[in-house]
Amino acid sequence: MRDGLRLALTTFTVFPLSSGRVDRSAARAAMILAPVVGALLGLVVGLALFGLWLLHAPALVLGGLAVGLGAALTRGLHLDGLADTADGLGSYTARPRALAIMRSPEVGPFGVVAIVLAVLIQAGAFAGIGARPVLALLASTVAGLASGRLAVTWACRRGMAAARPDGLGALVVGTTRGLDLALGYLGVAAVALLAVPGRPWQGPVAVLAGLGATVLVHRHAVNRLGGTTGDVLGALVEIGQTVALVGLSLG
Repeated sequence: MRDGLRLALTTFTVFPLSSGRVDRSAARAAMILAPVVGALLGLVVGLALFGLWLLHAPALVLGGLAVGLGAALTRGLHLDGLADTADGLGSYTARPRALAIMRSPEVGPFGVVAIVLAVLIQAGAFAGIGARPVLALLASTVAGLASGRLAVTWACRRGMAAARPDGLGALVVGTTRGLDLALGYLGVAAVALLAVPGRPWQGPVAVLAGLGATVLVHRHAVNRLGGTTGDVLGALVEIGQTVALVGLSLG
């Protein structure tokens, strides 16, 4: 579990940690702990939002800085995966060509649109959440960012296949179980109960909506690519996080 936590932190964040054991056992622990890492990131972003609110930052500035901080804390890894996946799936080419497009360092039109939409929508959601009481604010950001990482636990469950024999997908796909996802959802949903003042049901529903969106996207990606890649996992994080934040920000 210690090696798994180190792997999760070094994979999903910029936290400077020394490398530990990297094998399927550590990968399983890392994919199970992915929502925990998301919750930690959400806590940092939430505290920053609260600080900006105390400084009377305009809503647009508040939301934009929150998205920028989240990208900086993750090296933009998930946004890059979202862009590559959008370009690959949007090309409507055969599997080998789609995978080659996803490996290219260039960003195409589908990727640009995907990043712009994700950034704009998340910034708007953060702006709405930032005006809430501090406990609800922190619960919203923690649950929102953890929701995206639940998709990783889902996509890496047993029975799934990697699209390539190498890379991150080959290491982590097929390591988790359905029980891991269920426990992760219950943990995130429990936090989300505090996210929307006066409507405790809305938080868990928003988390479930984020997970549901990633299930649909993942199914389409697997059908097109023959399996899961590291880019697909990054895309799922951004999609799940975006949908969950929208659901949490309503009202």
